[in-house]
Amino acid sequence: MAPGSASSQFFPSLTPVGCSWSDGGCSRWTWPGVWNWGLSGGARGGGPGASAEGARDAEDLLRSLGGGERGAPRRVGPPGPDGSQRGTLRPGSVPGQDTIRKMKNDFRKMEDEMDRLATNMAVITDFSARISATLQDRHERITKLAGVHALLRKLQFLFELPSCLTKCVELGAYGQAVRYQGRARAVLQQYQHLPSFRAIQDDCQVITARLAQQLRQRFREGGSGAPEQAECVELLLALGEPAEELCDEFLANARGRLEAELRSLEAELGPSPPAPDVLEFTDHGGSGFVGGLCQVASAYQELFAAQGAAGAEKLTAFAQELGGRYFALVERRLAQEQGSGDNSLLVRALDRFHRRLRAPGALLAAAGLAEAATEIVERVARERLGHHLQGLRAAFLGCLTDVRQALAAPRLAGKEGPGLAELLANVASSILSHIKASLAAVHLFTAKEVSFSNKPYFRGEFCSQGVREGLIVGFIRSMCQTAQSFCDSPGEKGGATPPALLLLLSRLCLDYETATISYILTLTDEQFLVQDQSPVTPVSTLCAEARETARRLLTHYVKVQGLVISQMLRKSVETRDWLSTLEPRNVRAVMKRVVEDTTAIDVQVGLLYEEGVRKAQSSDSSKRTFSVYSSSRQQGRYAPSYTPSAPMDTNLLSNIQKLFSERIDVFSPVEFNKVSVLTGIIKISLKTLLECVRLRTFGRFGLQQVQVDCHFLQLYLWRFVADEELVHLLLDEVVASAALRCPDPVPMEPSVVEVICERG
Repeated sequence: MAPGSASSQFFPSLTPVGCSWSDGGCSRWTWPGVWNWGLSGGARGGGPGASAEGARDAEDLLRSLGGGERGAPRRVGPPGPDGSQRGTLRPGSVPGQDTIRKMKNDFRKMEDEMDRLATNMAVITDFSARISATLQDRHERITKLAGVHALLRKLQFLFELPSCLTKCVELGAYGQAVRYQGRARAVLQQYQHLPSFRAIQDDCQVITARLAQQLRQRFREGGSGAPEQAECVELLLALGEPAEELCDEFLANARGRLEAELRSLEAELGPSPPAPDVLEFTDHGGSGFVGGLCQVASAYQELFAAQGAAGAEKLTAFAQELGGRYFALVERRLAQEQGSGDNSLLVRALDRFHRRLRAPGALLAAAGLAEAATEIVERVARERLGHHLQGLRAAFLGCLTDVRQALAAPRLAGKEGPGLAELLANVASSILSHIKASLAAVHLFTAKEVSFSNKPYFRGEFCSQGVREGLIVGFIRSMCQTAQSFCDSPGEKGGATPPALLLLLSRLCLDYETATISYILTLTDEQFLVQDQSPVTPVSTLCAEARETARRLLTHYVKVQGLVISQMLRKSVETRDWLSTLEPRNVRAVMKRVVEDTTAIDVQVGLLYEEGVRKAQSSDSSKRTFSVYSSSRQQGRYAPSYTPSAPMDTNLLSNIQKLFSERIDVFSPVEFNKVSVLTGIIKISLKTLLECVRLRTFGRFGLQQVQVDCHFLQLYLWRFVADEELVHLLLDEVVASAALRCPDPVPMEPSVVEVICERG
């Protein structure tokens, strides 16, 4: 507190000796020679005679200075190094007094400034009102003059309008002339009852008629492009020409241009000049016809939008007619590509064709151009599948032709031709490579970069019914049908079929049943992710068909080979005079040929089929393996049949033997092994021999010749069959039948028979 302040005036005798302010309060006051005050609410260390009245006066002083309340905390303690009072808060001190005082001063200044601002605004408003009152008359006069000036300019424009229109027409600025006429039309019609305006209107009508005539002439000539012609129509519509008439003329003019494009495309299909490739053809059609159709449709919809449904129907009919002609030309060109084996160029052409028709398809949704284009692409895809199916069939037939030629080719001395196993491997690999090539070719239709690959047909039906069922399953079934066609009657195709080809096809179909069909269908399903729920042929069904084909072929092979040997045996029996034949000295040549042919068949079948299972061999058969035959067995087997002095009737004995012997099924099912095949062939051959013997009558030496021949056959044929008893039974019946048809059945001694057979 400085001397001379309000507090010192209030207490003149109180002079602060030392005063330190902390937070706006004085911590200690000292009166010289009188008291020493502590500001903790009571006297501390005061001099003698300190009274309660002095303490109350001090507290009143503090309240008047700081605005604090009695008993508020304050800091006491010795002053710090910077002169501030340090210590603890004591009751009686008031923090933040400077901040509060500053805020009060700031609010006071703000109120003063707001008062001055309000005063200034009042002065400005007063001056503005005075100025407005002074200029009011002048403003009205200026507005009136501006209106008169604008009116004069409009009148000047109207009076100069005929000359302006004439000049624009002469310069070819038809758009500017139409805009001038449009600006003045309403005014001239409104004031046409006035003579001056009537004259201007008449002049403008004459000029406008001439302008419309020139625009029509320019539009009908058609020399300019579609944008310029659309501009002509727009100007004619602005001049008030009939919209329906302009609509028809616009479409007629556009028809001429688009038909010229169609004639150009048709000329490329002619036979005389070399036709461009299909990609160039579709590019030409897309940039010429399709691009022109888009421009026509866009301009028509913009110009004649006010025509409503009637105008839209005209445009739709127009697009459908010309679009149909364009599609017919495209299909003619695509048909020329059906013979080509490369799909890449065709798919690229179809992709561009489909992409080009997106824009007109969006503009003319009612015309169905995009849908028609998609149908064309789908139709071409189906035709390509059929083409590849025919290609696979032709490749299969070509492989069969190669096999025929290889089998029929003469063998050079010292050089062997390809074996059946090698021919089978060549056929199988060739067919599989053709199938993979066809799958790769048709897979181009489903490539992601192709615009139509996301269509439902190519994501579903094309993959399941087209590729899998139509191409792959169809080819496998066609292959089986072609193979089965070789099993026809001998008078037809089957008679000229080499038996080795039947055997090869049988093994090929069996291999397809075991592995190839499953592999091909798995490969197809992996390449063509089927999203269609249509039923497909199960792998098991197709494998069963292939196995049945293999069984039929192998059975037919057995019949053919059996008939070949049977034919030799039949001729040998029918062409010989068995009654007057000489005593046998050797085995007939035909029997040797039968053994040789059977051995060759055994080797041939062994190249493609496994050995199979045989029954356990008897001790006699093991000896016969080394061309030693048991005479006791032979004598016991044949002696009762042809010993004249036998007490029992030979016919009765033969019938009794048949009752206890097992019935032989000559045409039993053939299994897929070598033993089963040879067994079937030998059964057919020996059964034929038996039936031929039953039709002949034998003399003594004829019976003995049959005995020698049968013994020779038994020496060599038993090793080829599954059960040697089969050969024994059939040969027993042959000898027994010959004995029954012999007037003098005297058999040859077994030892002599063995000697003759060993000598060959």
